Amino acid sequence: MKGRYENSSVFVKLLQWFGTMALLTAVALVIYRFLPNPQSVTSLKILQLLQTFSIFLLPPLIVAWLWSRQPMEWLYLNRAVSWKTGALAVLLMVTALPAINLIAYWNQQMVFPEALAPLEQFLKRMEETAAQLIEQFMQGKSLWGFLGNLVLMALLPALSEELTFRGVLQNLLAKRGTAVAVWVTAFIFSAIHLQFYGFLPRLLMGALFGYALFWSKSLWLPVLMHFTNNAMVTCAYCVANRYGLDIKTVDNLGTGATLWLGILSLLLTIVWIYLLFHHLRRTTDNPTCKE
Repeated sequence: MKGRYENSSVFVKLLQWFGTMALLTAVALVIYRFLPNPQSVTSLKILQLLQTFSIFLLPPLIVAWLWSRQPMEWLYLNRAVSWKTGALAVLLMVTALPAINLIAYWNQQMVFPEALAPLEQFLKRMEETAAQLIEQFMQGKSLWGFLGNLVLMALLPALSEELTFRGVLQNLLAKRGTAVAVWVTAFIFSAIHLQFYGFLPRLLMGALFGYALFWSKSLWLPVLMHFTNNAMVTCAYCVANRYGLDIKTVDNLGTGATLWLGILSLLLTIVWIYLLFHHLRRTTDNPTCKE
């Protein structure tokens, strides 16, 4: 079966991909139903883990095996990232944190027309529900709790979502051109999180991850950048819980009284992206995403 469907149409590949996700999701839901207390935080974390594996992590590995005789190469997992490239990428994401907060703040100022007020209220309730769920997951002050959250909320999402969006979807769209592949994938990546008031910063981060793959020809680079962003949030919650701080202090960094920091971060982020691009252009053959 390995590589058997390499020359199949995109339509057939999409059917195989979505079918794999549907089958694995059904198995995950059956497992979830047998948990003793499905509404407990522990059970919700297990559900999150099951969803990560059934929707984002395993399907890309399975379909890549069906679509290519070299699935690791097809997913761009065969090329390592140098320490210098990794350091530049991590510093870029750390530098970008206040800028991301600032863009998120601008996104949150969007007001719907009066005719769409019910939709606006619905989207706000979804945001509040998502925020409450994250706060539930992030409770705890122990080292093991922190490490568990780091794996569940940072490492696994970074690896699995990059496999799905940059590894598979961006590849399938690549024949439409690099810009189309990167931005359409980034749009879907942001939209699928169902958090409208964080749509814009997530869209821009998705595009950055997409171009990072295009420039480096390695999926490990966007995985590292994605992990760094998620890990900073996880660490912020850990510190806030341990020392009784308000997590909103971190979320508001770069806005309000620290608006200057958000603007400075935005400018420095552009510089870091420029430096990363030129570093990769010097050290990497001109990469192109492929079908």
